[in-house]
Amino acid sequence: MRGVSRLRKSPPDFGLFLVIILLVVFGVIFLSSASSVISFHEYGDSRYMFLKQVVGIIIGFLFMGVFYKVDVQHWKKIAFPMLVVSVCTLIAVFIPGLGVEHGGAKRWIDIGPLQIQPSEFLKFSIIVYLATLFEKKGADVQDTYSGLIPFLVLVGFMGLLIMLQPDMGTLLVLVVISVAMYFVSGAKISHLAFMGAGGIAGILLLIKVSPYRMQRFLVFLNPEQYADKPAGYQTKQALIAIGSGGIIGRGFGQSLQKYRYLPEASTDSIFAIIAEERGMIGAGLIFFLFALFGYFGFKVARGAGDMYTRLLAVGITSWIVFQAVLNICATLSIVPLTGVTLPFISFGGTSVVMAIASCGILLNISRNSKERINDESSRSGRRVRRPRSAAFSGH
Repeated sequence: MRGVSRLRKSPPDFGLFLVIILLVVFGVIFLSSASSVISFHEYGDSRYMFLKQVVGIIIGFLFMGVFYKVDVQHWKKIAFPMLVVSVCTLIAVFIPGLGVEHGGAKRWIDIGPLQIQPSEFLKFSIIVYLATLFEKKGADVQDTYSGLIPFLVLVGFMGLLIMLQPDMGTLLVLVVISVAMYFVSGAKISHLAFMGAGGIAGILLLIKVSPYRMQRFLVFLNPEQYADKPAGYQTKQALIAIGSGGIIGRGFGQSLQKYRYLPEASTDSIFAIIAEERGMIGAGLIFFLFALFGYFGFKVARGAGDMYTRLLAVGITSWIVFQAVLNICATLSIVPLTGVTLPFISFGGTSVVMAIASCGILLNISRNSKERINDESSRSGRRVRRPRSAAFSGH
């Protein structure tokens, strides 16, 4: 019992907390430059988007504090209601007068002075719901009828609502989060292989039936051929920004591409502006920080005391890391453009609030990380018995 008490009183993982702070601080600094031109052109104030982001960050940290203090077990009680609310808000984007359309996509709703992106809340609520569901099912996760089929129905339904917007980038993030949690919960490899094959076929089908996605895919396959065509414009300008930055960059605030040459310079393509102004060194630092986030996040998951908290940690870490990698790879033309933002850094109130707030749960779980406590105990000459469930598999 003394060991349990000690775990509960342990401080959060300082390394993880420091990485989160650095990503947020660097993000708001880079955004202040990347958004200055579009802010002045659209709102008459070069600081408009920067100040809105600061407000979102403050709100995010307030929620982080709340999420950090709340016992993670309490989230089980509202897991299903949160998922229902997520579904309702996803449907609300199609209601005239409430939903907001931008660039041919309906992904936002207006609530008074606020504009909310429901898919960001869905990422969080699906993590909490799946963690609750998989823990409850236990070994039944491996069963085809009580494990695989209900999982596919749930993810398929959410994916359908996302694709009606449409938002393939968010769909990919949602699927990766869900499959990562399904795998850690003890899913059969044969089921995962089946889903992998079906997922690839589904992605190819979605590309084929949409001229817009097909164009993006063709640009990815042959960027030179489409460099001077509208479909390849954003990719071309992003690569110009990255290439012109060189090793050390043009200097902070000196980007040329942000002068309305590069579309979505403050959102989807902000990594290109970072590379242009801070060069390979600055871009490499951002990538390194996300890699560190993944290291600390999965370390927290590995040391979690039970399957439920392990799944929460895996879900949150997978969300942030995969979305960051997807955004960076799309900017570098390693994968087709997807339209997902760079967590903590891209402009977006809902996205920055939910990313920061969710890390409060991750930090909460890190307080009880048996792996970290054992490391600290070993350094102090004491040993704390580690449970057999400390590995990801939980078996």
